[in-house]
Amino acid sequence: MLPDLTLVLGGAASGKSAWAENLLLSSRLRPVYLATSRSLDDEIKLRIDTHKSRRSDVWSNYEADLFLGPVLSRLQSDQGVLIDCATMWLSNQILDSRDIAAAQVQLLSDIASCPAPVVIVSNEVGHGIVPDNALARRFRDAQGRLNSALAAQADLAVMVVAGLPLVLKGQLP
Repeated sequence: MLPDLTLVLGGAASGKSAWAENLLLSSRLRPVYLATSRSLDDEIKLRIDTHKSRRSDVWSNYEADLFLGPVLSRLQSDQGVLIDCATMWLSNQILDSRDIAAAQVQLLSDIASCPAPVVIVSNEVGHGIVPDNALARRFRDAQGRLNSALAAQADLAVMVVAGLPLVLKGQLP
């Protein structure tokens, strides 16, 4: 059985999304995929297509780039939702000049109110160099705060490195 909230962290191309998909599929819940990415250019479109190609028809798919609550609130307890990913969600909030603190509070509330178990994927971006511009530093810091808040609320937190899970909090089901 999946816990109410599972946070799956990792670096770029670390295997975190595939690992999270397999975790949800192994739960035997009806899988729901909630994509947060915007299809802004050919490179992002290719990434989206790569993610889609991994998933079978068993998945119900939704897209929400800013407001996840309307999708999360209508799920059922026999479903499990994979939000992929918090990093793109945060990028969208910043690019749309939204109040990040208020959006984060709302996201955490929406997740807590979701009747289905939630698995959320997020990038760990704080291991690199200090970015050379204010926007990138603002994003890095906001991502760190969001990851910390998600981890505090999570029952299970896993860091995926080279496709391998390292449990940071809780126990794997």
